[in-house]
Amino acid sequence: MTEDFETFRDPLLSLFQSAAVDVGKKIDQQSASRGGPRSQIASSAKSDLEAIATSIARRERGEEDDATPAARDLSKLGIARACAEWGLRYLKAVALGNQASIVALEDEFTTGTCDPAWLGTLREYRSYFDASGKRKPIPYIRPAQTGAQVIEIKADASIGLLADWGTGARPAVEVLKALASDQADVLVHLGDIYYSGTPSECAQNFLQLMNLVLRQAAAMPVFTLSGNHDMYCGGVGFYDLIKQLNPSPFTQPASFFCLRSADENWQLLAMDTGLHDDNPSGIADALTYLEDDELEWHCDRIREFPGRTILLSHHPLFSAFSAIGAPGADGKRTAVNPKLLTAFERLSAEKAIAAWFWGHEHNLAIYNPFAGLARGRCVGHGAVPVSVLDQIYEPVGDLGDTPTIIPGTELGKGPGVYNHGYAMLAFRGKACRAEYFEVAGGKKNLIFGEDFE
Repeated sequence: MTEDFETFRDPLLSLFQSAAVDVGKKIDQQSASRGGPRSQIASSAKSDLEAIATSIARRERGEEDDATPAARDLSKLGIARACAEWGLRYLKAVALGNQASIVALEDEFTTGTCDPAWLGTLREYRSYFDASGKRKPIPYIRPAQTGAQVIEIKADASIGLLADWGTGARPAVEVLKALASDQADVLVHLGDIYYSGTPSECAQNFLQLMNLVLRQAAAMPVFTLSGNHDMYCGGVGFYDLIKQLNPSPFTQPASFFCLRSADENWQLLAMDTGLHDDNPSGIADALTYLEDDELEWHCDRIREFPGRTILLSHHPLFSAFSAIGAPGADGKRTAVNPKLLTAFERLSAEKAIAAWFWGHEHNLAIYNPFAGLARGRCVGHGAVPVSVLDQIYEPVGDLGDTPTIIPGTELGKGPGVYNHGYAMLAFRGKACRAEYFEVAGGKKNLIFGEDFE
């Protein structure tokens, strides 16, 4: 992916970005097979179309002026943009279930000059929708299918945590190399493979990089949670990916799971909050939640376990820096997702929760105690670039009660963007050491460390 990688919390626009990248790859492959250039990355169809799709998506979101080319713009980029505009119209017709418009657009395509890869790719993308234009049902695996299965990890394990990492871009590679130097025993990704979790993105932006960078020397177990972007294509890439990640006994059984230390001092409960975040294109993030039977499954794992529990999810329990839900009658917003708060209260009623780690926001936020949670930690700074012009540590202005972060734990700034990074957990008997890193110029820097029991 390009250095200008940008993602949008809009399912249709994310699918459009995925399709544009896929088309570019096919055009580049066709050029290479004909003896064309194989490594002109800066001028490849893939990079051109990725940048064009991002520009169009910005316009659709009202973040950029209309830059549709004039009818006579027959430059390479002008034609590429015209074809991308056609592609977006096609996906919109699919999403509306408008069969007449689909037929008309296909007729228009046959008389045009766009590469055949566009039509072939978007016909493939139609498989993510039903005839009415709704996204096909996600193949969610229910707790009744998994049973009480847990995955045992060794005592005193070291666990790497990444979130919002699956871009396939250079920063993702740099962060993974830095994490690999810590020689973790297990890695858990807290969700989001961009742009929309298609099978090709799950393979190229996640599995291939994990195998190439992290698992050449040893078969480290890798697990991944369901984020909203993972579900935008209906989860087909995600559910195929988790089957391939690890051999038995480390095979991930579902979009939720439990990792439990052999000495029964610690367990990680990974929760699926991505299932119900299917249309977060409004001003506020969706109020996502857990399925009732999944929540009961997690409660059972806490009841049966004598040790300490850490929660993992993609979405936050609360945030100071991103709006959650709509304002109330008083015009104030709550910093807390009330549906996840209800789940947390159920879980913590069984036993105290030591910490909860999440992603979703492309930021590092190490919160002071809030909403009954001793340690809420956002580690979504995995790889998505965030401009230094963005005030990512400026709290939302209309919150009734605002969470605060521990002073001095903010991310540093690199050339034009905030630094990326990850977290490490090290279990040592009944104690846990958590460390939070940023990566800049190929070097990692410890931002903050803490110990808890």
